[in-house]
Amino acid sequence: MYAYDEIDRTLVNERVSEFRDQVKRRLSGELTEDEFKILRLQNGVYLQLHAYMFRVAIPYGTLATNQLRALAHVARKYDRGYGHFTTRQNIQFNWIKLAELPDALEDLAKVGIHAMQTSGNNMRNVTSDQWAGVAPGEIEDPRIWSELIRQHTTLHPEFSFLPRKFKIAITASDHDRAAIKIHDIGLRLIKNEKGETGFEVLVGGGLGRTPFIAKTIKHFVHGRDILSYIEAILRVYNQYGRRDNIYKARIKILVHELGIEKFSREVEDEWQHIRNSSLQIDDEVIEDIRSRFTYPAYEKLPHMPDELRQAAADPDFEAWRKNSVAPHKVQGYSIVTISLKPTGGPPGDATAEQMDALADLADKYSFGEIRVGHEQNLALPHVAKRDLPALWKALDKLGLATPNVNLITDIIACPGLDYCSLANARSIPIAQELTRRFANHELANLIGRLHINISGCINACGHHHVGHIGILGVEKNGEEVYQITIGGRADENAALGTLIGPGVKFDEVADVVEDIVEAYLALRERPEELFMDTVKRLGVEPFKERVYATR
Repeated sequence: MYAYDEIDRTLVNERVSEFRDQVKRRLSGELTEDEFKILRLQNGVYLQLHAYMFRVAIPYGTLATNQLRALAHVARKYDRGYGHFTTRQNIQFNWIKLAELPDALEDLAKVGIHAMQTSGNNMRNVTSDQWAGVAPGEIEDPRIWSELIRQHTTLHPEFSFLPRKFKIAITASDHDRAAIKIHDIGLRLIKNEKGETGFEVLVGGGLGRTPFIAKTIKHFVHGRDILSYIEAILRVYNQYGRRDNIYKARIKILVHELGIEKFSREVEDEWQHIRNSSLQIDDEVIEDIRSRFTYPAYEKLPHMPDELRQAAADPDFEAWRKNSVAPHKVQGYSIVTISLKPTGGPPGDATAEQMDALADLADKYSFGEIRVGHEQNLALPHVAKRDLPALWKALDKLGLATPNVNLITDIIACPGLDYCSLANARSIPIAQELTRRFANHELANLIGRLHINISGCINACGHHHVGHIGILGVEKNGEEVYQITIGGRADENAALGTLIGPGVKFDEVADVVEDIVEAYLALRERPEELFMDTVKRLGVEPFKERVYATR
């Protein structure tokens, strides 16, 4: 965990005071909605279909238990008893009253949580691997660098009014769990031939109306130079980015129109002017941030404790363990992913009672720490293997032991037309129906790893472009119509899915997904061949034929 210092605490508290005054002036009529809009957006407040939506940042996906309890408190006191975890390591509350928002912010500020820059045309929450610091084989903990970038970009005067929103993600593992290739800037921690820590820098990724996979702009930037290099990218974007057309304002459009070579030259020219300035990071600065991250006092534990060996006789426990438990870099410990995708439930939602109970379990079994992943699930990063059986029983009582992580019912979905004023179609009911259709665990295991992503509009908050099966809801002649893509992915081999044919009606979507799955099971060469491997081998035509043969 990272320990806030006095500067951090002062900044968060001052923002609460400022926003309280802004809300007071809006409620009195001193500020119009148009005047208030830019102020509320900078504090994570949207005006949705039914009420204001409040988005809270969880920097690089790390929460302490007192922070999770504070989120539960906000859900219970100011909302309707639940929160929605998003694809960018935030949590959203959908029913907060404007007059009570400053109080909610103040309650969160007491535990070091804020909503600064979770919306608006500025630098958004810096995200990272939810297994950071505990994943075997990572270069080093990427949260150290995430925190450095967070400090530099928060309320940065030059980058608080960019042409459009801007997102950075960081990973330090070979397997990318942070989806860096669909971000404006993606950073991959690497070592050069001298053993020095630096970054491969990617730029121009993003989904929405015009999706792009990020391109590598520089293969190695030394750690001491990463702030100046990011700033050079942002300066070029700030200077040349479109402000006359909201649909062409993202950096992905600028990179596409200029070409990566010309864009790289512009950034390099800018960087040479600033790389040896005060933006160059001293080793002491990095060490200071590193020193404020505390790590558990791990015990020396056996690889296979008696408790785990005995519990293996329970098939329900074993199904959960094989699905939800991952290796840890320290012997005797595991990483546990907690699915927020129960059968028939909205993906990513957690009740206040569940959050409070998870905080208790994290105190008992995970050194007081919880993580949030972009797949809209949670994780306990430091669980002793001996405690896995007891943890599983406790999670099962909470309805949080669904063994479907990375399976077909582990669906990513945006709130869609049920909440969002931008949406054209519903997302949540489709996700709920699909979890019912594929609730049989044996069937889900037979299918294997398969990710479904659902968005209720072209803004792609559900990342449908990079779903193994992507579902996009659009409006056509007053009716909800859904376009289906297959073959997308968000990992280190990120790719955009391919449209398989005409859109289908709302009540046909689950049937279409079933058709695709049946086609896959019939077409795969062997049980070990994953859905994505079959699509890569055969292309989309066999799936298209199956889906549209009788439609």
